[in-house]
Amino acid sequence: MARSSYSRQNHQDHRRYLDMLKCEFIKRYEDPSPSEKTPMDYDSIKAIGSGAYGEVFLVRDKSTFAYHAMKVVAKGIVVERKHVKHLILEKKILQAVQFPFVLSLDEAFKDNLYLYFLLPYVAGGELFTYIQKYGSLSHYLSKFYASQVTLALEYLHYCDIVHRDIKPENILIDINGYVKLCDFGFCKILKKKTWTLCGTPEYLAPEVIMSKGYSFPVDWWALGVLIFEMGAGYPPFFSSDPSKLYEKILEGHFKCPDNFNSDCKQLIKSLLQVDPTKRLGSLKSGIYDIKAHPWFNDICWQSILHQRVQAPFVPICPSPGDTSNFPEIEQTKLKKSSKCLYEKEFEDF
Repeated sequence: MARSSYSRQNHQDHRRYLDMLKCEFIKRYEDPSPSEKTPMDYDSIKAIGSGAYGEVFLVRDKSTFAYHAMKVVAKGIVVERKHVKHLILEKKILQAVQFPFVLSLDEAFKDNLYLYFLLPYVAGGELFTYIQKYGSLSHYLSKFYASQVTLALEYLHYCDIVHRDIKPENILIDINGYVKLCDFGFCKILKKKTWTLCGTPEYLAPEVIMSKGYSFPVDWWALGVLIFEMGAGYPPFFSSDPSKLYEKILEGHFKCPDNFNSDCKQLIKSLLQVDPTKRLGSLKSGIYDIKAHPWFNDICWQSILHQRVQAPFVPICPSPGDTSNFPEIEQTKLKKSSKCLYEKEFEDF
């Protein structure tokens, strides 16, 4: 077995870098920059996605002609679902995070009916689309993406943020072939434990389903599910019946395809440990155990972090505002109102 190229000294050096990034995160979180833009500063090009709360549009800045993704959230739906605090927290976290593989907020503003999150436009589309298109990804491409998701989670956890919704739909591929982790709707700043049942069924960790109280290890479980799905084309636990799906997750029994090498199988098994205290990433050495795992032996973490490695796959994006890597969806038109709704609820947005 080849020795890992990732040493304890590398780990210590990276932690010093994370200390600096965490200080910057806290500063931005406690004292966010006010937005100087309004929805009127952007031309809407087309709808490129839809979520639980609203639509995502490709827009262009009228003065700089730069493209952005604009997530538009209806205030009424947020109030109805009692998610006002969640949404304000999501905005605060997105304003404060800054890391190569994490999507951060450019601007945020509101009008009478909607809340607007202005984000960088990542023209390569969702990882989910590529898994659907190709059935599964090559061994090295899966590892290349997994290494960046690992670094993104390490950064978030270092800033006390648990993501809680790692899945291919929430991973975008940029025009250089590197990933951006997005959708911080289930994110939470965590000091101890939380009990909320949230996330995507196939990616839920056993402790979430059991309502036992959980912490950062739920993201390492999701990383195991992600690595499996990238290589196999389907998740390790699946059933159309939610209760059967949850049973399978709680049992923790799954079978890796034969084309997975032994190191990959062993890493997935160590991440998909039903007991979170025995899960890789949660042991005494923390994330060091993941980064020094034999499956990642040929990954130079510093080179990945600084994007010095040529991506094995680069999306085709003929122009900056190209949307061909996003599925065609029904185009919706935003409503207008002369009356400002829920002004008090969103005064902190």
